Amino acid sequence: MSLSPFTLTKTHHHDTYPSISPTNPFLSQSGKSILITGGGTGLGFQIARSFAKAGASRIIIVSRRIDVLDAAAAQLQEEFKHSRTKPEFIPCQGDIGNDASISSLWEFLNSQNIFVHVLVLNAARLARFEADTLRMDKQELMDLFDAEVGGNFHMTVKFVNQPLRPVCQKLNLIYVSTVIVHMIPAPNQTPYATTKAAFTSLLGRIADEHPVEDIQIISYHPGAKSSVRWDEIALPADFAVWAASPEASWLHGKFVWAHWDVDELKADEHIVKRLEAEQGFLRVAVQGLGGSG
Repeated sequence: MSLSPFTLTKTHHHDTYPSISPTNPFLSQSGKSILITGGGTGLGFQIARSFAKAGASRIIIVSRRIDVLDAAAAQLQEEFKHSRTKPEFIPCQGDIGNDASISSLWEFLNSQNIFVHVLVLNAARLARFEADTLRMDKQELMDLFDAEVGGNFHMTVKFVNQPLRPVCQKLNLIYVSTVIVHMIPAPNQTPYATTKAAFTSLLGRIADEHPVEDIQIISYHPGAKSSVRWDEIALPADFAVWAASPEASWLHGKFVWAHWDVDELKADEHIVKRLEAEQGFLRVAVQGLGGSG
């Protein structure tokens, strides 16, 4: 895949760097509770580690497998037992494809007097590759939409409407999306990419309806592999912390890449002007027509 059509900054990162480092005081998550879906393994686990480095007080990791969650929480607790902030890691079993499971999760958090400041929607349900989409079973397709769109929507509604939320308390929502939402034609296109595009678009609508002072929303492509080398997982993990900070508030409702240099993004007058003038810039939309909006 050629990166040139999608690269907004001259610098294209493959590893973390000072501006998105969780130890950067401007990105501090001190006193906050973070909830990460798909937090027991892979990127979700690394995101939990990054928020711990940023000083979060409590990190809730969620996935379907409780044994994996317990092991992950124990590993993180051991790793950070001597840190200055000593974050608490809470494993919670939950399935984003099941409404009852999602409701039970938030009911439990409320019963424990836990208010969540930052929600990271990282869990995903993958589909088998099918060269002919029309050969897919309808229920398989709907299961994907139930999890990636319906489940994440349900998580978002529960997050925003927490009974313990103080008046005027700002929230942060981070969605781990995928580059495929703006690649046409997309290689190995599957309904997974379609569901990702659908929810990324829905978050853009929600961001239009809710100002950044209410809930700051950012979707991003975490990376994994470019045409020349693999990315270090610390890059998308630390980027999630940056996206949940005031440093990223000007990208409310937008879709970005973890690879893009955040300092260059903010310093580029052309990019800033496009964000101000074009409502659809860095959003999921039908492309090809002139004009802005």
